[in-house]
Amino acid sequence: MIPQLPALARRYGVQTTYYDIAGQRRQARPEALLAILRSLGAPIERPEDVPAALRQHRIAHWERGVEPVAVAWGGGPVQFKLRLPASRADGTLRCRLALETGEVRSWNADLRLFPTIGTGEVEGRRYIAKRFRLAGQLPLGYHRLTLNAGRQAFEILIIAAPESAYTPDDEWPGGKAWGVFLPLYALRSRRNWGIGDLTDLDALVTWTAGLGGRVVGTLPLLAAFLDEPFEPSPYCPASRLFWNELYIDVLRIPDLESCPGAFERARSASLRAAIARLNRAPLVDYREVARLKRQILEELARCFFARGGDESPEYRRFLERHPQVQDYARFRAALERRHEPWGRWPDSLQHGVLADGDYDPEVRNYHLYAQWIVHEQLRALAGKARQTGARLYLDLPLGVHPDSYDVWRERELFARDASAGAPPDPFFTRGQNWGFPPLNPRALREQRYRYTIACLRSHLQYAGILRLDHVMSLHRLFWVPRGFDPIDGVYVRYPADELYAILCLESQRHRALIVGEDLGTVSRAVRSTMERRRIQRMHVVQFEIAPDADPPLPPVPETAVAALNTHDMAPFAGFWQGADIRDRLQFGHLDDAGARIAAMQRQTLRETLVAFLRRTGALGDAETPDAVLRAILAHLASSPGRLLLVNLEDLWLETRSQNVPGTAHEHPNWRRKARFAIEEFCNMPDVLAALNQIQRLRHASPSDHHA
Repeated sequence: MIPQLPALARRYGVQTTYYDIAGQRRQARPEALLAILRSLGAPIERPEDVPAALRQHRIAHWERGVEPVAVAWGGGPVQFKLRLPASRADGTLRCRLALETGEVRSWNADLRLFPTIGTGEVEGRRYIAKRFRLAGQLPLGYHRLTLNAGRQAFEILIIAAPESAYTPDDEWPGGKAWGVFLPLYALRSRRNWGIGDLTDLDALVTWTAGLGGRVVGTLPLLAAFLDEPFEPSPYCPASRLFWNELYIDVLRIPDLESCPGAFERARSASLRAAIARLNRAPLVDYREVARLKRQILEELARCFFARGGDESPEYRRFLERHPQVQDYARFRAALERRHEPWGRWPDSLQHGVLADGDYDPEVRNYHLYAQWIVHEQLRALAGKARQTGARLYLDLPLGVHPDSYDVWRERELFARDASAGAPPDPFFTRGQNWGFPPLNPRALREQRYRYTIACLRSHLQYAGILRLDHVMSLHRLFWVPRGFDPIDGVYVRYPADELYAILCLESQRHRALIVGEDLGTVSRAVRSTMERRRIQRMHVVQFEIAPDADPPLPPVPETAVAALNTHDMAPFAGFWQGADIRDRLQFGHLDDAGARIAAMQRQTLRETLVAFLRRTGALGDAETPDAVLRAILAHLASSPGRLLLVNLEDLWLETRSQNVPGTAHEHPNWRRKARFAIEEFCNMPDVLAALNQIQRLRHASPSDHHA
């Protein structure tokens, strides 16, 4: 190891070692540590630069004076370190607190009265650390504290946060509920254009609420690149701030009948024929659906701006509520003009400066109009859901496409010389590289979390429940340096306390439940923090079965969302039949010997699950997939878990996966439609019987569960 490299890594929050899924200690390669430190802004090019970089960090630490963010749990009091040159540590400190409400409080303080809690000396200059304590209670919110000591000025964001996130105990009978899940792109109907849209989601919400369900979940609905570049994955969006216009129900737009060009195109025989072809196809054709919808949306946008619709009060309010949307529209228009990723643009454009001649105004107007319409339809959908007592369960992905708007506009926040990923495990023996740049935790703090808060608010304006992809990233994230294999990645720490404070504050303000995806190797510290802050866990049966444990299927925690599987796993029938093992063999993730071992392990899991369900009285003599499915759902429905989320495809014993991790063109990820349309499965006796049983069990008394 390079001398002083571990010390420099610690100062930047980089772990030099970690324990893998097998409990083995892994040591980071020095070359990988140097690359990650460069991504975090450390001034190092060669190993010889480490001592100077460490010295520079020490100087910056003392000269910074304060950390940029502090948390006041429960509103306070709050305290933090104030670092000053020894020559100024006994003067007067001028304090100004600007509350989020607009109220300003100013006062002077005598630094001699502040307790000294440390000293330091760098480059011959002596520093003193004092404890600053802001007594009393602050109103919940984001407040700015400015401190002036002589010529030095410091600013701190104080997050006055509630102790925990919101839970809808007062809205759900007994604090428990159930809901259904299906990717929106997969939701078939007789009326849609070969991909589910927001009208279909509205119908699913209405049907679910009518059966007593309180939640409808789907995958991320964020803006996507569906031309150049082409990336339909909901977990690699073009932005985490804006929405995918592909989900607009074009025929429900009020402007349609007043725009002759759009109206004629929408009623044309050629369009009806194209829609019929798309509707019949087993897979979503993103490019063709996007092309057809865009033709009509472009006509509508031209009519809208030509008649001065952009001066309407409704549209002006939309722009005020979403001030970045005009910047986003210009970016998308410039991207379409240049036909190349923004990393290849001229320097001024790369760095966020777009002049009028850099894009087509009509294309910009199209993106503005499309965002307005998708927001309007989402707003109407969320409002209707609330009226029925239901909640939309939306999903916030961990990252964004490397060529996304977010990385272009907020480039200082992203470590573009690294990718997020995961360390080796039995499925991916050389680790994973997810291909998108991780957020730089140091830059996030310096920016006072403006981007993080904006992403959360964008989702929580519509979501009654928000799932956070890879919740462990609140604590640490596995970074893979550019040019390195995933096996050589290292963990970078994140300011968890501050991120949880933002989550709790936004959750309470929007009265939204927060769910953390905590599957895989997750430390006890993560789960204990989630429990303390009332962030819901995930209890996924396929991950929880443990043949050597007693019981082999652990109880569902009260603060958990229970499910049989996720979108990255085989549906129940596919799991039961081993279809996922056959897929892994076909795609080269397993060899023949590995497949035989996996098949034997799966048989053990099946036998374990059957024996457990019989012991609990949930399963009779039958061992058919349908009987076992009903028994597991009954077991989960009877549990104390806050929410049971049912994958609709499980109810008709679908065997095919929606996504197979580690594949690209080998499998139609994010494209497979549901086998049945909503008009069909809403009336299927087996589907209705399963959901009616869940409704009864979710709200039965404990004694009724064993009746």
